[in-house]
Parts: sequence; C-alpha cells; structure tokens
Amino acid sequence: MAAPARALYTPAMLSAAAGLAAFPWDEALPLRGEARSRSCGSSIVLGLSIDDMGRVAGIGIRPHACAVGQAAAHAFAGGATGRTRDNIAATRQALALWLSGEGTMPDWPGLGLLEPALDYPGRHPAILLAWDAALSALPS
Repeated sequence: MAAPARALYTPAMLSAAAGLAAFPWDEALPLRGEARSRSCGSSIVLGLSIDDMGRVAGIGIRPHACAVGQAAAHAFAGGATGRTRDNIAATRQALALWLSGEGTMPDWPGLGLLEPALDYPGRHPAILLAWDAALSALPS
C-alpha cells in the first residue's frame, strides 16, 4: 500500500495565499505579464517595475488561482525584489526540476511551504505561474 499523500492545504500555505494582499495590483507598474495553467485554469497577472540595472523594484499581483498558485505567487513576490530576469529564469528552471523529482528545492524564500504540493502533480503548473508571468513581463 502506498504512503498517504501529505495534506495539501496546510495552514502555512493558506496563510501565504492570503498574504498576497501585501502585493496589490497597481495600474502604474509599467511591465505586465500573465500566465495560465492549462491543467487547472488558474492564472496570475503580474505588474512589475525594474530599476536601471534590470532588477525587480516593484510588484503587484492579480491572482485568479487556487490556494497553491496563490501561495506560490506569494513566495515569488516575497523574493523577487532585486532579482534579474536571469535569476528568475534560473529559479523557474530549478523549480520545475524540483517539482518533477529531478532536483532540489531552489534557493528562494518561502518555497518550503509548497513542499506538500510535491505529492499533487496536478498542482505543479499553478506553482510555476508567477515565475512564468514574470518572464513574460520582463524584457529579454
């Protein structure tokens, strides 16, 4: 008999999802990106600003995602300031590997609360939404 899956919606995950209120949508943010999960229909729209070195300086989020996607967006937002497009792309790649069981958890604040979602592959695309939206928004 297989081991039971961990509970997905932990108090920490639900708290992080609610914590998105700290990153309200701001129409003044000049860069916009959106990503949608084909598996569950969740989506995230990000507004970003960058400094003259190309580092994230401001962030606003409009979530239409499950609690897992929102918690992941909260982790993204909590660690995005000061990061470049290359940093975000490298973390997105490492995150996908971790979710597939082929890598270790990336070094990004707040990702540990998403660990229960490893047992739920249908939620993995929702976890990647904020990183995908940011890469869509940021200039190459």
